[in-house]
Amino acid sequence: MAEQRLYHKVANQILELIDSGVFPPGSRLPGERDLAEKFGVSRVAIREAEIALQAQGRLEIKVGSGAYVLDGSEYTAHGLPKVGPFELTEARALFEAESAALAAPMITDETIAELERLIQVMMGKIDSDMTADEADEEFHLTIAKATNNPAIIYVIGSMWGMRKEASQLQKVYRSVCDKDPSHREDEHQAILDALKNRDSSAARTAMRAHFTRMIEALLVASEEEAYRAVKKKTSESRSRFLLSAQLD
Repeated sequence: MAEQRLYHKVANQILELIDSGVFPPGSRLPGERDLAEKFGVSRVAIREAEIALQAQGRLEIKVGSGAYVLDGSEYTAHGLPKVGPFELTEARALFEAESAALAAPMITDETIAELERLIQVMMGKIDSDMTADEADEEFHLTIAKATNNPAIIYVIGSMWGMRKEASQLQKVYRSVCDKDPSHREDEHQAILDALKNRDSSAARTAMRAHFTRMIEALLVASEEEAYRAVKKKTSESRSRFLLSAQLD
């Protein structure tokens, strides 16, 4: 099982390099030995990762030649669309706000107690085998399950699948969630309070407020990233200019 997790992890790392343009379509991947050294794993793990990526249609393995990158599809290996953080958060805001509103009148005391426990786990206030992100996911999925609507449960579960399949999305969400943990606790508590009161309107509003704040945080993070990119480019240009001036 551990070996299976390892080659999945390696496959995701290779996909990151492909999707970021390090290995564009048509290019040949480095050899197994080089990739094994790069990722700190065995050549067997690299070989299994490449076979998995070939099955997903992302690589073509040519015997005696190597592994070549194919054009990526608009969908992941599990048939989920590839989306950006803004698209995903916007969709979650729409679906999960209505999910909370639908769940509010029928949610059970047992489910309320479970949501309370998950917030405690999320904030590290009680010991658990779950990570904060896992508790966050389970909190939202528990609300979806409280609707007793299989279609809603499937859609919201699929959106979490989109988030988990793309490591870049996970990185963006984590940076936003970890920047100010107090927001995370307060927003989830507001959702829970509305559900406790069996208030559909308040539950919808609290869930929307949670995602609105996330979208605003994503905008700020994007602006900061753009600023860093411009600053780096300016610094590189200045260095080239100074070097050129010294040579003259």
